[in-house]
Amino acid sequence: MSTASRLPNETSEYRAARERLLEAEVALRRQMESVAELRRKLPLGGKVPEDYVFEGAGGPVRLSELFTRGDTLVAYSFMYGPNMEHACPLCTSMLDGLDGEAPHIREHVSLVVIAKSPIARIMEHAGRRGWSDLTLLSSHDNDYNRDYLGEAPDGSQLPMLNVFVKDDGAIRHFYATELLFAKNDAGKDARHIDLLWPLWQVLDLTPGGRGTGWYPKLQY
Repeated sequence: MSTASRLPNETSEYRAARERLLEAEVALRRQMESVAELRRKLPLGGKVPEDYVFEGAGGPVRLSELFTRGDTLVAYSFMYGPNMEHACPLCTSMLDGLDGEAPHIREHVSLVVIAKSPIARIMEHAGRRGWSDLTLLSSHDNDYNRDYLGEAPDGSQLPMLNVFVKDDGAIRHFYATELLFAKNDAGKDARHIDLLWPLWQVLDLTPGGRGTGWYPKLQY
């Protein structure tokens, strides 16, 4: 594969290596599109067992009331349980970016972020981060996290994204980022929500990549 692209003072060695990389990037793009198509073709999952009641900034709200844009709801389970001293820095990093994209996402589907801590604690964290466009909810008094893979049997919290759809008046599950539970390659993280996470997408373009053993912090 060859393109007309040329950059100042590049060598023939650089161009040859870049063209080989371009072939791999095109193959990756095709694979990503193929996986996305398979995802879209999933049959509907099971009916939601109950109309969960969450606590929002404005008071109680049911799952069925969260479909404010069309028939699709994207719900991210944020690792911030009542027994955690601080919110998860990795979830926080991802949500820092998602907060800015939320208005664009809501042009197509409904979007919420759910954590197990009481709503006041969640809103305090959001205020410190400057989040203004995420719909934040507490699952403190329901079993949503446990039922939809956002909580381990020992009560520890897990980062899980779920998609739900309304179908003939019923709410059904459609997709969960279960790559979190697949066996990781040696030295790699689950990367189940990396496509939503600008941090890693930018670092992957650099010579140093993601580095070794580095993770985002709540403050630097």
